[in-house]
Amino acid sequence: MDGTPQTRPEDRSGAMSRDDRTGSATAAFVAHRNLLFTVAYEMLGSAADAEDVLQETWLRWAGVDLDAVRDQRAYLVRITTRQALTRLRTLGRRKESYVGSWLPEPLLTAPDVAEDVELADSLSMAMLLVLETLTPTERAVFVLREVFALEYEEIAEAVDKTPVAVRQIAHRARAHVAARRPRGVASPAETRDALDAFQRAVETGDLQSLLDILAPDVVLMGDGGGVKQAVLRPIVGADKVARVLTAGLGRMADLASLRPVQVNGHPALILRLNGEIDSVVAVRIDDGLITGLYAVRNPEKLSHMHRETTLRR
Repeated sequence: MDGTPQTRPEDRSGAMSRDDRTGSATAAFVAHRNLLFTVAYEMLGSAADAEDVLQETWLRWAGVDLDAVRDQRAYLVRITTRQALTRLRTLGRRKESYVGSWLPEPLLTAPDVAEDVELADSLSMAMLLVLETLTPTERAVFVLREVFALEYEEIAEAVDKTPVAVRQIAHRARAHVAARRPRGVASPAETRDALDAFQRAVETGDLQSLLDILAPDVVLMGDGGGVKQAVLRPIVGADKVARVLTAGLGRMADLASLRPVQVNGHPALILRLNGEIDSVVAVRIDDGLITGLYAVRNPEKLSHMHRETTLRR
């Protein structure tokens, strides 16, 4: 013996021990977790389901041979996308039996999300509802290409299609979204101004002021999930929407308070009753007027309104 520490064969080969592998897998997953959550949420519109997808992603990632992974970020996004696609098809069946309108789950977001204009635009309630009209594969391709700027080859691996097919799907999805997305992306200042005017009109019960900020073809959607009272079908038209709002909020005037917050990267309102969150109201703005009002009351969808959610590209 010459005093030199004896090295095991696996150490000389450079292979990692099981603990090292677990540590490396964990570090990579944690480093990309916010990105993976954002991918899953963009595809599902549900934070609860996105969290479940991340759990499934971790279980599969923990069993991967890291030595064979060239790009850990791309590999993790691929796993997440595949799990989200499976969950998206399940969600579709669940929505068929949902009571009333189904709206995306609102997220309380930090100001930095709004600073990434493209990300914030893709996260708006209005855009998430547009994405709901795509097929699962179209939605995955659109999100991965338009929001996260993945190459067609990477997307092809994630959705089990050829790059040529992915290009065709992306073109079709872009055209579909372009025909339905807001006519012009409102700036944060424009959205705040419209929301301020809306809040003042609602709080004062000023019907005319409310009519002044609502577009003639405004749509009000409510999501109570069969647990809380909400409009079961979309209400269309400024006069009908204004009267429903003033009547409904008028009955709760002594108990209710409205507070502006950032939801999905955009200004929105929280309605509290007796200090507890009752509803989250997001808006769609076109040409300075409110064209969409989305009121989420389902308690199961309000759990992420108690703390900020970090979203990343």
